[in-house]
Amino acid sequence: MLKYLLVEMILPPGIFILLLAFLGVRLMRNRNRVNGFVALLLSGVLWALSATPVPDRLMADLEKGLTIPADPKDGAIVLLGGGVASGAPDASGIGAPSGEMMPRLVTAARLQKRTGLPLIVSGGTPFKDGAPEAPIIRRFLVDLGVPAGRIAVEEKSRDTRENAAFTRTLMERSSIRKAILVTSAFHMRRARYLFEYEGIEVLPYPSSFRSWPGKVYGWQEYLPTASGLNATAMALKEYMGYGWYRLTLRGSGAAIKGEKTI
Repeated sequence: MLKYLLVEMILPPGIFILLLAFLGVRLMRNRNRVNGFVALLLSGVLWALSATPVPDRLMADLEKGLTIPADPKDGAIVLLGGGVASGAPDASGIGAPSGEMMPRLVTAARLQKRTGLPLIVSGGTPFKDGAPEAPIIRRFLVDLGVPAGRIAVEEKSRDTRENAAFTRTLMERSSIRKAILVTSAFHMRRARYLFEYEGIEVLPYPSSFRSWPGKVYGWQEYLPTASGLNATAMALKEYMGYGWYRLTLRGSGAAIKGEKTI
């Protein structure tokens, strides 16, 4: 227990929380109460945002109401990219899925092998110097036993909005109306909204839930960690992205329907 506590408090963000707390105490002792209080407050807020229960609470609201469908029978499985290490050496080529992407990938592979449905991988790169995600993800799917002929690739999208727009085009070409949407549970609300904005019938098929009823926390999960802080950032990004699209998108998806070439 002591070793675990020391490690988490020496590594970021724990070390910065301790430094802020120490600064706050020193300022308070020197009668600089306002600045001392601010430092202590920042220390406490950073601790809370880095401890597992807080990001889990944020994720729980994003994942609320989601279930895993028992037996999808029609449509196409649509797998959204979630990050890759494009230059990483791998057993079957160059590039590997990120830690966030791997559960989505495995979920889609298991679903395809069970149903035999076609699978669309949607994922480009938001940066000009990056490699598109979809071909790397496709290689892993084939390695996991998904027939290469059942996988279509969309590799030009830069974000979730373009995932939806470009996937719609692929689906129209094959007269497919329904998307069995595979993405992380916390990302599903925004993804589903954008796909339905494009006029696509969506069956959510979430992966990698971060919250569930009755989840129990040990004492160590109340310590600040980098992974906890990262989870908080991902949750806040989802709230911001969903809110932005709800405010800015009106009518149909005609604004980006001109970009039809995959």
